[in-house]
Amino acid sequence: MADKSRGPRPPKVEQPRDEAADIGVEARLAAGVLLNAALEGRGGLDAALSFREVAALPGPDRAFARAVAMAALRRLGEIDQILDRRLQKGPPLSVRTILRIALAQTLVLETPAFAAVSTAVKLAERDPKTRPYKNLVNAVLRGIEREGPGLTTAESNLPDWLAARWRATYGEPALTGLALAAREEPATDLSLKPGVDPASVADLLEGEVMPAGTVRTSRRGDLAGWPGFDDGSWWVQDAAAAVPARLLAPKAGEAIVDFCAAPGGKTLQLAAAGASVVALDRSATRLKRLEANLARTALEAEVVVTPAEEWDDPRGFDAVLLDAPCTATGTFRRNPEVLRATKPADVAKLADVQHRLLDAAAERVKPGGRLVYCVCSLEREEGETQMIAFLRRNPAFRTAPAVPAEVGAPDEALTPEGWLRILPSMWAEKGGLDGFFIARLDRVS
Repeated sequence: MADKSRGPRPPKVEQPRDEAADIGVEARLAAGVLLNAALEGRGGLDAALSFREVAALPGPDRAFARAVAMAALRRLGEIDQILDRRLQKGPPLSVRTILRIALAQTLVLETPAFAAVSTAVKLAERDPKTRPYKNLVNAVLRGIEREGPGLTTAESNLPDWLAARWRATYGEPALTGLALAAREEPATDLSLKPGVDPASVADLLEGEVMPAGTVRTSRRGDLAGWPGFDDGSWWVQDAAAAVPARLLAPKAGEAIVDFCAAPGGKTLQLAAAGASVVALDRSATRLKRLEANLARTALEAEVVVTPAEEWDDPRGFDAVLLDAPCTATGTFRRNPEVLRATKPADVAKLADVQHRLLDAAAERVKPGGRLVYCVCSLEREEGETQMIAFLRRNPAFRTAPAVPAEVGAPDEALTPEGWLRILPSMWAEKGGLDGFFIARLDRVS
């Protein structure tokens, strides 16, 4: 089931402590809580991290529980394919959760089968609702261990409606690439402050330098303990997420507003270039993270808490960056729950929000200035269709064609219009990157 052809394999996940004493049972229980929370709706997994079953665990066990839940989310379709071959009648969700968690361990995280099966049976035993199924759990998992999981398809991990959309939009080969990308746990990407040597950071973090200076590392653990964190040399930002600010080409002394700025990676890029930056977002909670990163990196920006459409400020700006709210389907490598949480109606709903934000952003651009619009979505309605409609109703703007090599984007991301359509399957040999649509528009009058 594991695909070993896509870039460096991440380090093996540390197992819960004292397996012989079955302390790991509680970690598996927490993994099931996280998995089901993620399947119930957007943001569910993050909210569940504060649940008693998760928060009460020691740090290593809590990290293991999250890793198991994320592995189960990435391979859910394949795991269910394997289970459905062996379950004549579907058991209750609580039983299926135990089986899903066990298979995520053995088939994805390479947990020893004896540990996964033993803890799965103990989990079934402890709850009166699942106790009658403990023999079934044991038989199914040992049968898979003995006979193998059988063939599975990566496309089964994608919801049918999204797979159909992506097949129609990007073609069958691209769909296969997207499905393979959805299986993999991504590395961590870092953007660096000007003057920090990427090669030195890559050496310290056992990583590699990506195009345009992003550093990619497979290192795991608490970021606060990594070299360069305390002195603010870098911040976490996917390689694709760093492209929009580069395309905007900020200059020292320019007045720039970053609409929908939180959590702040792009604001840090703009401030690091010497621009006078206004970071605007409607969420005070999310902006706290931006402010913490500004303090850590010793960078400055004016932080404003307000919805962009309601911002009562007469200033015009040399440049505006709008990373609009979206379905975030391009982030499924880091946030596999987004594939299950996103519904077809969300696309149209968010496209309307993006339409309004684009018009609000355009009003802030001075003549001769520039606007970059981006979304971490793979849906055309949130990207290409938005640009076509915007340019029709705003004749003062023209597309400024992107040059991928100059901004750290894959060459194949360039569209005929001069925009960038980055797919997570691009740079597969390097480990992929998040999906984005990005366009730069210059105001010519």
